[in-house]
Amino acid sequence: MIVVLAGGIGAARFLRGLLAVTSEEIVVVGNTGDDITLHGLRVCPDLDTVTYTLGNAVHEEQGWGRDDETYTVATELAEFGEPTWFRLGDRDLATHLFRRRLLDAGVSLHVVTQRIADRFALPVTLLPMTNDMVETRVLADGREMHFQEYWVGMHASVPVDRIWLQDALTATPAPGVVEAIERADTIVLPPSNPVVSIGTILAVPGIREAVADAPAPVVGVSPIVGGAPVRGMADRMLAAIGVDCTAAAVARHYGAGLLDGWLVDESDASCVPSVEAAGIACRAVPLWMNDVESTAAIAKAALSLAHAG
Repeated sequence: MIVVLAGGIGAARFLRGLLAVTSEEIVVVGNTGDDITLHGLRVCPDLDTVTYTLGNAVHEEQGWGRDDETYTVATELAEFGEPTWFRLGDRDLATHLFRRRLLDAGVSLHVVTQRIADRFALPVTLLPMTNDMVETRVLADGREMHFQEYWVGMHASVPVDRIWLQDALTATPAPGVVEAIERADTIVLPPSNPVVSIGTILAVPGIREAVADAPAPVVGVSPIVGGAPVRGMADRMLAAIGVDCTAAAVARHYGAGLLDGWLVDESDASCVPSVEAAGIACRAVPLWMNDVESTAAIAKAALSLAHAG
């Protein structure tokens, strides 16, 4: 069994490649720190991006949201003066309405997530990192705000002074998360944001410890290529926690106590010795996920590195 700790777009696309090279059971632990309540609905961006991508229902060019989407409801909400910085599409709204109804009925998030995954016939088991209400918060531009407001509303246009997962200390892993990590043959950290995707998953008490103590090898794929994020604005997040935006620095941030192996792009091959000096096996391969074939090659390299010993 392979356990993947997943953020949004990068992780979802990596999972496509992984599915192309293995028939092993895959359990995906999804980040819920990005979750936000909008218009009375609970939106789970990372869980939904994985669901729509693996369920062949994603907007391919964006990498998130539904295919063939329309925005009639969003347009009408704007006429009422509702916030427009986070637009929900009409087809996407159905998912959030369904989730809200079940949550209000007392159904736990991991069960709701499975119900949604079943509707899209996912070939993996998708688990939220926790059933508890947690939210990534940032202090930027002199005020505290939800991470989504900073990321989507402000386009990460100003430096972050502080970032944290609100209510993390009282959260517990969702049922099945720790058990999957303990039973895994391989644990993979895909090319997701190390601070607000993988970092938030590891911030839930018990998950980092389970990964570090797991008998399975843990291998990661760098989300940084040539000193810049492959996608998004991870450099802003790394700066907020005092980590350089390099493949080697992110590997050291995770640490040898967590990582056994680390894939970097060919353009960062010069950093391989420094990563290995930190006690982490490292290999340089092409890391651009241009299509399923190139992504499958990355996934295959990750599995090979994990079991190289």
